[in-house]
Amino acid sequence: MLTGKTIVLGVTGGIAAYKSANLASMLIKLHADVHVIMTQNATKFITPMTFETLTNNKCIVDTFDRNFSFDVKHVSLAKRGDLFVVAPCTANVIGKLAHGICDDMLTTTMLATRAPKLIAPAMNTGMWENPILQDNLVKLKGYGYHIIDPIIGRLACGDTGTGKMNSEEVIVEHILTFLAKEHDLKGKRFLITAGPTQESIDPVRYITNHSSGKMGYAIAKMARLRGAEVTLVSGPVNIKPFEGVDLVPVKSAKDMFDAVTTRSTEADMVIMCSAVADYTPAEYSDQKVKKHDGDMAIQLTRTQDILGWLGEHKKAGQTLVGFSMETEDLIENSRTKLLKKHADMICANSIADGNTGFAVDTNKVTIITNDAVTELPLCSKEETADKILSHILTL
Repeated sequence: MLTGKTIVLGVTGGIAAYKSANLASMLIKLHADVHVIMTQNATKFITPMTFETLTNNKCIVDTFDRNFSFDVKHVSLAKRGDLFVVAPCTANVIGKLAHGICDDMLTTTMLATRAPKLIAPAMNTGMWENPILQDNLVKLKGYGYHIIDPIIGRLACGDTGTGKMNSEEVIVEHILTFLAKEHDLKGKRFLITAGPTQESIDPVRYITNHSSGKMGYAIAKMARLRGAEVTLVSGPVNIKPFEGVDLVPVKSAKDMFDAVTTRSTEADMVIMCSAVADYTPAEYSDQKVKKHDGDMAIQLTRTQDILGWLGEHKKAGQTLVGFSMETEDLIENSRTKLLKKHADMICANSIADGNTGFAVDTNKVTIITNDAVTELPLCSKEETADKILSHILTL
């Protein structure tokens, strides 16, 4: 995802510096060209050789180091870098950056670059909550810096509180949001649904389906990478949403209907990728649940048709996309759904094939609009999501 991108990683003097080695390794695996600049204090926690081995690039520490091919290094790296990230970033370096102090290679290079700048603070809770530090962060945000807030955890000093550097995975997701894709969806607001619903029979049991949520979460991730504002309404799944996606967790079909309908008027694109149960048990009680010879008879009522409601209440200029899972007559049944639900596009796939449908990591979707039928190749759900988003842009 980061092929051809140059990332300058700044490492400052905190115990979290050891995590930066894993961060560098993760970026290399994504095919980025990583250049590391360390402060002198950082070398007390981890050696430059570690980063040189991981990145195959010289790790810069000394501003006046002569052991490299002749160029003005802080200027050349400032120009080459597509993005700068400082992780961990100490309170000391935050203060320097906020006030334009350039007394080492890292701060000098940061001031010289015009590239996007991310910092991941890491420090003691008392330092993090100090108003001076918070004022410095406000200054940096005003100068265009992006702050990756620390998390609550056990700190090196033995305290538990806010100040622990955010995970390497989250930092990588922030980097991907800046660099992985062209932001051709910037300014667009997406409302996406994913996963199953659960309809309670009694306090213990419920009716659900096999939806894993993978396709909806993939669409949310790719839309976010392409610059969109994304709200994801999700039934119960075991997936972490991509960084920056606004997650709205729901359980029942009614919960999903309420969440979607209250947010749909603000969305430019609405994509229904969830597998909502068609029926829900009537509210359980001794009168509603009856046993006959050991078997349980359950009174069912039909759930609200969310896609149909969205089609009937679609605002001007809004794009509505639904999903259709069929075992036979894929095109005919999906086209009928397109017309009946007043959708702009239906993404249809067969659950008869073991490589598509619930739980698997691949999908093969046929895109159906009023004017055309387009069959996408079998590929990963993220690749499928990207192709679906590109097709939406052509509508």
